[in-house]
Amino acid sequence: MLRGRIRRGRGAYVAGDDDPLDAAQERRVRAVLALGGVPQADLPDGVQQVRLRLLERAASGREAPRDVSAWAAVVASNLAMDWHRAKRRQERLGERLAALRPAETPSGEETSVLSLAVARGLDRLPDAQRQVVVLRFYADLPVRSIAEQLGVPEGTVKSRLHTAVRALRARLHEDEVV
Repeated sequence: MLRGRIRRGRGAYVAGDDDPLDAAQERRVRAVLALGGVPQADLPDGVQQVRLRLLERAASGREAPRDVSAWAAVVASNLAMDWHRAKRRQERLGERLAALRPAETPSGEETSVLSLAVARGLDRLPDAQRQVVVLRFYADLPVRSIAEQLGVPEGTVKSRLHTAVRALRARLHEDEVV
């Protein structure tokens, strides 16, 4: 168990108490976090992070900060900056994911029509072409694995895929599905 506390007046670390921050220090940490732009709902987590860092420092055997209140304010300021960095990272990630999402998602009826048209198109393909399309796009096998499974060169698999996809695309355009 960690043994340590802050001497309330002077801020030195001594054995015995559970909470390393007194009420005034906690208010200061909250103020620094709030002024740093951390939302009200996240302030308790920020205060806990400051407490945790102070306890970790004591547990590692490092010397206690001379002025715990000032040390806690600096840690709180760093946490506020980390919060903003994480928020920006999440926003950028959201933007990248949104850019990857298709602009229009077809309705359930459109998806059903497209699925039926693809199934009909697959039925009209020669067996060798249908086989590579199913293995590549439905079983999600790489070209190399398909070639090994079928005992044909990779170039043959690629050629069959190209021809089959071109034929499927043409058929879907003829049927005005796509």
